[in-house]
Amino acid sequence: THHPSREEALRRAENWLRERQLNRAKEALVITGRGNNSPDGVSVVREAIVQLLASLRRRGVLAEVLEHTPGSFVVTFAKLSALRDAPQRARNPHDSPPRDPAALAALEPDTRATLRRLAKRSIEELGVEATPAFIEQEMLAQFGTVAAGVPEGPDREERLREMLEAALHELDDR
Repeated sequence: THHPSREEALRRAENWLRERQLNRAKEALVITGRGNNSPDGVSVVREAIVQLLASLRRRGVLAEVLEHTPGSFVVTFAKLSALRDAPQRARNPHDSPPRDPAALAALEPDTRATLRRLAKRSIEELGVEATPAFIEQEMLAQFGTVAAGVPEGPDREERLREMLEAALHELDDR
């Protein structure tokens, strides 16, 4: 039986949890196992996942983490807006968002249009006039926040667009 390495387990778990948040799941069960077959009965993967869950909570992916059994956790997902509200950590900062709206030109037109709609709705939600300058600033801020939560891969832009659309739906549900 192949057991994932610590790094592989962390990568898989983070990607899976972020995907569940994107799909607007309410909660999920994360099974780590107890580590009974691990050296000294201590699961390296379990300890790593405990740290990951705490990190994802600080970063606005998870709202709550509860130990379900000695080998599993029930996690409750945060709203997508919590990603934006989570403070950046100096130890693990997100990639800096582009400062120039022209930097968004590499995105597909559909992605830029969705990003613009999200920016405009976010500004309107605050009761502020959505001027072109505010919209550009908000597009950059939203892009930086959302892109940081989308792992690299061949379909990254599609997943980015899905996350932007989910954030729009979240605003509409208010």
